[in-house]
Amino acid sequence: MHLALSLAALAVVVVLVSGLCRRFDLPAPLVLVAVGALGSFLPFVPEVHLTSEVVLIGLLPPLLYSAALQTSLVDFNANRRPILLLSIGLVAFTTVGVAVTVYYVIPDINWAAAFALGAVVAPPDAVAATAIARRIGMPRRLVTILEGESLLNDATALVALRTAIGTAAVLSVWSIGLYFLIAAVGGVAAGLAVYLVVAWVRRRVDDPVLDTSVSLVTPFLAYLLAESVHASGVLAVVIAGLFLGHQAPVLQNASSRIAERLNWRTISFLLENAVFLLIGLQARWVIRDVQESDVPLSTVLTLCVATFLAVVLLRLVWVFPARYLLVRPGTDPDSHQHPSWRYTLVLGWAGMRGVVTLAAAFAIPERFVYRETLILVALVVTAGTLFVQGSTLPWLVRRLGLPSPDPREDALARAALFEKASAAGLDYLQLHRDDEDQWNILEELRRRAEQRNTAAWERLGGTHPDDETPSEAYARMRLEMLNIERKKVLHVRSTGAVPSDVVEDVLATLDVEESMLDIRNERRAELEEGDTVRGHVGAIATCEHLADAPHDIDSRVTDVCEDCVEEGLTTWVHLRRCLSCGHLSCCDSSPRRHATAHFHATEHPVMRSAEPGEEWRWCFVDSRLG
Repeated sequence: MHLALSLAALAVVVVLVSGLCRRFDLPAPLVLVAVGALGSFLPFVPEVHLTSEVVLIGLLPPLLYSAALQTSLVDFNANRRPILLLSIGLVAFTTVGVAVTVYYVIPDINWAAAFALGAVVAPPDAVAATAIARRIGMPRRLVTILEGESLLNDATALVALRTAIGTAAVLSVWSIGLYFLIAAVGGVAAGLAVYLVVAWVRRRVDDPVLDTSVSLVTPFLAYLLAESVHASGVLAVVIAGLFLGHQAPVLQNASSRIAERLNWRTISFLLENAVFLLIGLQARWVIRDVQESDVPLSTVLTLCVATFLAVVLLRLVWVFPARYLLVRPGTDPDSHQHPSWRYTLVLGWAGMRGVVTLAAAFAIPERFVYRETLILVALVVTAGTLFVQGSTLPWLVRRLGLPSPDPREDALARAALFEKASAAGLDYLQLHRDDEDQWNILEELRRRAEQRNTAAWERLGGTHPDDETPSEAYARMRLEMLNIERKKVLHVRSTGAVPSDVVEDVLATLDVEESMLDIRNERRAELEEGDTVRGHVGAIATCEHLADAPHDIDSRVTDVCEDCVEEGLTTWVHLRRCLSCGHLSCCDSSPRRHATAHFHATEHPVMRSAEPGEEWRWCFVDSRLG
């Protein structure tokens, strides 16, 4: 009962604090660490002792697996060189640098203990990086590199820690290299094996409940399988998660993917925030143990400050030479420019520590001298990087002027991709144009594809931004209808005239339809903050029509659809300009769709957006954005 109450209280605090942080736009990781540290000194708060087994087996696998599922394998592969340099090279560099620092501060400590602390504080945390980087709107490439680094560096640090513990005072480059090779190869093999088994199961399971159950046990199976052969369980979990997430559209049906996504979002939310709270709750007993040890307070403080500075500075010292001597980055796919030194500086400053550092600290054997001090140092480095780097990172990103993902560029890329997908689907319908269609199914399918494309294009700014678009009007009215329909079903349920199973099935159907409505209450506010939209994000390879078309051309009129005016109409959503003749007409999200009609009448292939702040072009022939 005591344990159940403690867990319930932990969950309540996590939900309450996280909810308040979202409402007041505060960084939840920092606030939760502070709340935990303050709470640990309250007399009515029980003392919480985390063990390495609880963190490494109970918390770390699901956290890493959830992060891996959401990480793009394509983006990961595209940035593999900087990711590997950070997750392996920087961890080794930091481990050695911190070990030398510790040995300099405490000369009578043995090298095994010094290297153990170096391995403990070396890896930045996937949870902290993702939570803070996504919140402040960092460039996507930086977020991908940070996520990839944080997923793999845990394996490097834990292998280094085990090597330091296992070899005691005898450390050799060959033994470390061999141990790391075995752990890495074994971890990758275990992760691939679990991926193949789970993939085989998923091809034969259609029930979302069973599929989600398989997903929940997968990270633990991968971790335990790798650890049973003395390989890296962390690496096995990451590999399994990356491949299963990448292959999910092929292996799972839509219901299973939705169920898995929602379940892991909930689990990840609770575990991520619980970890930060638990980090703070360790403060009281860790400080008490250090006070009861024989280590002078001045030595403890010196070691804490020196290790913290070493962790921060060593990362900055590593990232700049690695960038210019080893990585030599090409042009950014979003901006088509070489990333400046500002990206490297932010990458060097974003080195927050978290759950792995905490877990690894508790894994230091009790036979090691200064163990209590080493654990305190790890806690100080974790909390210090979260507060110092985590709190100043938003300011640094803003000060350096790094661009955050542009919602208008995303909306344009989304619309272009929908258009491309719909073109493929409509080509398939053309193969069945001669089939008997007494129910007019083909026309209905075409209409639904056009409605989806229209809703996607309407996410962009319009000529009349304050007017309600057709899709928004449809969503608003359909929501009102659904509310009335749901009230009627609930009234019928209260009479008991219809079986409860039937009522629940109807209510579930209404819920699914409501969740699918394209509601965009915050669309206008987001789009107003964007810069000029040029169509770089998500653009598909250019075509000869886009290459030959001019960037712009003058029109006879401005701000009106010529065809609509001729027909006596004054309502349209977006305007497009033909780059062959300058004709100005409305797009497919407008009632009359004069832009497409102009293309069919003249066969002029390319049109340009005529909306303020938009410079993108569209090829009607190849359905390509440029």
